[in-house]
Amino acid sequence: MTTFTILEESSATTVDAHVADGRVRVPALELERALGWELQPEGFCAGTVCYPVPRDGEIVTDDGVDLAAFAALIGRPAAVDAVERAAFLGTPAQERAFALGSLVAPAFTLPDLEGRAHSLADWRGRKVLLAAWASW
Repeated sequence: MTTFTILEESSATTVDAHVADGRVRVPALELERALGWELQPEGFCAGTVCYPVPRDGEIVTDDGVDLAAFAALIGRPAAVDAVERAAFLGTPAQERAFALGSLVAPAFTLPDLEGRAHSLADWRGRKVLLAAWASW
């Protein structure tokens, strides 16, 4: 058993995990503490939403819940790095599609060349042209 960090958009939680053969298995109670999904007889549940667990024994074993397989089951993209002991679970595709369809840009604040912070929310209700550039 080793410590492992699960990252989401707004949180980071350190959990106990079994790391072997490139797979990360997290005890069900640790997964619930980190992500809010409880393993129940009907499957993984959070609130009123439940995802049935396939009976093939790949996702849930005696060593815990396979983190990458769990993320796939609930429709969340995941980047799992067993060597670095960290994983990032992204926003579900359905939520991203809704956000894109709404045509509302996410809130953010960035500094200008003089270091003054500017928030997109300061311009709400007015037309704004955003220009982005990246060196990669």
